[in-house]
Amino acid sequence: VARLQRDYHNLCLDKSQRVNPFISRRLQELYEEVTKGGEEGITLNITGNSRLAPVERVTGEDFWILSRVLKNCLYINGLDVRYNLLGDVGAYYSSKLIQKQLNLVYLNLMFNDIGPEGGEMIAKALHKNKTLKYLRMTGNKIENKGGMCFATMLQINSSLQKLDLGDCDLGMQSVIAFATVLTQNQAIKGINLNRPILYGEQEESTVHLGHMLKENHVLVELHLCKHGIKSFGMQQLCEALRLNSALRYLDVSCNQITRDGMMYLANVLKSNTTLEVIDLSFNRIENVGADYLSKTLTSHNRSLKALSVVSNNIEGEGLVALSAAVRTNPVFSNIYIWGNKFDEATCVAYSELIQMGHLKPEDTDVEPFTVDGHVHLAEVSHGLKKHYYWTPSIGEAHGHSANAGFALIPVGQHI
Repeated sequence: VARLQRDYHNLCLDKSQRVNPFISRRLQELYEEVTKGGEEGITLNITGNSRLAPVERVTGEDFWILSRVLKNCLYINGLDVRYNLLGDVGAYYSSKLIQKQLNLVYLNLMFNDIGPEGGEMIAKALHKNKTLKYLRMTGNKIENKGGMCFATMLQINSSLQKLDLGDCDLGMQSVIAFATVLTQNQAIKGINLNRPILYGEQEESTVHLGHMLKENHVLVELHLCKHGIKSFGMQQLCEALRLNSALRYLDVSCNQITRDGMMYLANVLKSNTTLEVIDLSFNRIENVGADYLSKTLTSHNRSLKALSVVSNNIEGEGLVALSAAVRTNPVFSNIYIWGNKFDEATCVAYSELIQMGHLKPEDTDVEPFTVDGHVHLAEVSHGLKKHYYWTPSIGEAHGHSANAGFALIPVGQHI
């Protein structure tokens, strides 16, 4: 590994390319990490949003040199270059790396200014690749064109297990294409299709994704944040979940789901025995919706482990009802409630749950404290996927309490 940094400097000199001190330092740190313990399964982190060290963001030309250095480096099986400036030039060299570095299992390219052409190059490189398990393209505006290339790739590739295309400006056409392809693909266990650019109010995406869920028996984790899902869309998904026995993690946060949607979900949870994590954050289920869920979780369902109802316009009555479900259901262990309307009964109920051991402090996002004899709740930085867009400066980036959804349902090697 000591050779890596030397090779990088020599190659920069050879190609008349300026040495990027950030890359050089990371390669030195990698050497130190390897000397401490084994050379197996190492991820090289060159993340452009690090706040603890001086960062000079990696450009496409920098990545050209780096990819040539890493090409023959067989013990590196993960590469994280999120929040850099790779652009389509870097995407081209990423595609070459995917074709030549056959030990690469994890590649994180999130927020790198990669456009439709770059997306197409990476997707085509995966046609022949048999080793990459998890690709993260979050925040690269590959649009409908790039999305269609990835959908085509999934018809050919049979080794990729997790694909993240959140915030990629996918169009309706590519969402439909993914739904169609996933009825056949037997490898993908987790997919993120957050925030596509959908026009119209028909909730068409849920019709196609619902059909896919009826046919697919492999997908474990599905993220549908910001799809404009309302009651009709929720009904489509819930009807599909009656026939699906594989999905364990459903994320429908940041939609427009109301109490009616909860009626469909509560009904399906009476018979569904596979769903373990549901993210309903930033919807509007209110007291009535919380009550529907509480009744099902109290008397019928014994498979759901975690539920997030953060910012759902729920008042004390609904929150207390959900606390009763935690108290009586031995499986239901994680609940996230911040951003709703707490009254004293809510504060007392959740304080008692924690004191009596029904709810572990690390499995919820509130912490009780007392002032003048009155119990209040403070927010704690725990959740289902707190570190989806960022990693903390202090503490563990992949800690279970902040990323409970991925800890409970591990899909792929990395979060």
